[in-house]
Amino acid sequence: MRNNLPLLGFGLGLRAEHYNEILNSKPNVDWFEVLSENYMIPGGLPLNFLDRIRADYPVAMHGVSLSIGSTAPLDQTYLSDLKKLADRVQPAWISDHLCWTGVHGQNIHDLLPLPYTEETAKHVVERVKVIQDYLGRQILLENVSSYASYVNSYMSEWEFISLICEQTDCLLLLDINNIYVSSYNHNFDAKGFIDGIPPHRVQQIHLAGHQNNGDYIIDTHDAPIINSVWDLYGYSVSKLGNVTTMIERDDNIPELEVLVQELQIARNLSANTLKAAA
Repeated sequence: MRNNLPLLGFGLGLRAEHYNEILNSKPNVDWFEVLSENYMIPGGLPLNFLDRIRADYPVAMHGVSLSIGSTAPLDQTYLSDLKKLADRVQPAWISDHLCWTGVHGQNIHDLLPLPYTEETAKHVVERVKVIQDYLGRQILLENVSSYASYVNSYMSEWEFISLICEQTDCLLLLDINNIYVSSYNHNFDAKGFIDGIPPHRVQQIHLAGHQNNGDYIIDTHDAPIINSVWDLYGYSVSKLGNVTTMIERDDNIPELEVLVQELQIARNLSANTLKAAA
């Protein structure tokens, strides 16, 4: 089944450092992605800014605490607060990560990979169905960067993701930087990852920077996007077509204009790739 969600264009993550400038200058950004947990509150200044920015720009909600792969029961309070925020914001879509973030009520604030097995996939599929029924919409799941693997994994990550998407009718937030980081850390072909996922499931793309430590890479979101990730993004566009894209920056956050200029690189690269393909 193909989805009916909109194509939003090229966006940025909404960060508090840029609230006032966004409202005052109306930058050349098509949409903003908001971190759900920052606004799952009954009131306050962040929600006030979000309401005002939402009046001018489409938004999507992106979470880090759904813990879709955990063996702990789904957090009903979290889901209720997430739904309340979605009812208020009316986002284009809601996304989170294909991972687990804790167990036994403890959130360790990291995005931990899953073993790629049919048993794990079945567990995740059941939880995705419950969440989508509760929210009344498809959700997007994002591939995470990983630094360790499980000895009992017998699928590739892209096979695992594809299985979950097809069995739940959920969609995919394809993080190009995460693919690059994981391919470097685990020595697999990043392009093969992109070739292996169902194109009609990809609703959004993430781009970001990272920290290369020689033997391994850490996904830090604190630096400009490197050329190898740009090249992989171009390859993704050539395979997937025009996909809603945004840049994440979570630390060492520069002036808004710097990110707007980096976003223009994504716009130009996508347009030139699509033109060449045509």
